[in-house]
Amino acid sequence: MSASGRGAFGTVAGVSGPGFAAYARILHPASLAERPVRWSAVAAARGTRVAPGSRWHEVAGMGGAYHDVAEYGLPGVWDEHPGEGPTPPEVARDLLPVLARHTTTAQRCWFGLWSGYGRWDFDRFPCFETPGRDEVLLGGALADAVSPVSLDEFAELPDLWWPADRAWCLGGDVDLTSTYVGGSEELIADLLAAADLEAHPVAASDTLG
Repeated sequence: MSASGRGAFGTVAGVSGPGFAAYARILHPASLAERPVRWSAVAAARGTRVAPGSRWHEVAGMGGAYHDVAEYGLPGVWDEHPGEGPTPPEVARDLLPVLARHTTTAQRCWFGLWSGYGRWDFDRFPCFETPGRDEVLLGGALADAVSPVSLDEFAELPDLWWPADRAWCLGGDVDLTSTYVGGSEELIADLLAAADLEAHPVAASDTLG
């Protein structure tokens, strides 16, 4: 990730690294009968709108005290809220080819996995700190970012991904329903244009949605 330091806690740069030319927010989809549903579809049904900084409860037409439970779903539109946490595997798979086009080191990447997942033993791995989190440092090819689900379909993906050439940084968090990416303007343009992703441009200093 960028060598210019850390971003502030609770900001886009705080999860996806400061110092990049541009940033994008990738929304985790809701679902209906296990099929992905875009936030824009929920907004259309609820008469709301999706802005770059929108929170899920606003799009779903709920108050700030709304709890992410399926009983608040809208019949025929969505029955499961967007997944909170690291990038969902289906979104990660759509991100991989786009990210791979914008690095020269797709076979040499680093990953940060939150150390708080109690079912894993991380004692033998090095750790590092990010704003608000302690992360386990892992390495591998870019495609390895989705490898945890080959061991356990419910396994969490890494919160952080970045290539050895530091061309971009992808970041998420256990409490977020979005993934953030910092990189070149060309990368962000590609992410915004990707048909399989629901993405919005954001700025490094923006508050997380």
